[in-house]
Amino acid sequence: MATGETQIDTGSLRVTRWEIEPGGAIPLHRHEHEYVVVPLVDATLHVVDADGSEAAVELRVGRSYARPAGARHTVANRGNAPLVFVEIERLS
Repeated sequence: MATGETQIDTGSLRVTRWEIEPGGAIPLHRHEHEYVVVPLVDATLHVVDADGSEAAVELRVGRSYARPAGARHTVANRGNAPLVFVEIERLS
């Protein structure tokens, strides 16, 4: 199971806190906007792109990373603890 809580939405900026339980996933989706991920836990995030390619992304608390608009993928937690991060999207 994955849950997202929108914390801020100004029309030009959206901040969402995501929590993915062990074995859970955010289903296939497309990012319409450039975004930044801010990890709140140390964990391994499994990203499966729409073409089936897969990457294990090591999340470290306080080490943010950015992705361009257009990313289309599933995000899965194959670990034993909840995976928690904040996603910041630039909407305009």
